[in-house]
Amino acid sequence: MSDSLVLDIGGDIGALVIHTGPELDHAEIELSPVGSDHQRFHNQVHPRHLPDGVRHNAVFPRVRAGEYTIWRDHSTVHGTVHIQGGHVAEYTW
Repeated sequence: MSDSLVLDIGGDIGALVIHTGPELDHAEIELSPVGSDHQRFHNQVHPRHLPDGVRHNAVFPRVRAGEYTIWRDHSTVHGTVHIQGGHVAEYTW
């Protein structure tokens, strides 16, 4: 069995896949545009069943192009990521 996702990207819309370990299964990961910490949005980590095993990812299927802060928790930054329209960005937790 494998899991499939449909991403609606193009123009100034991209997507983001955050790779995590199983310890974050069902955790919520928040993003915000750099400099706009209060404009956060989130997605949940889920196991993805692939032919070579299970991977845990949070998938943001529709993100406007730009720089984003990835939050470890409410007040701690984990990192930043650049989203480019029409592309899928990847980030390893």
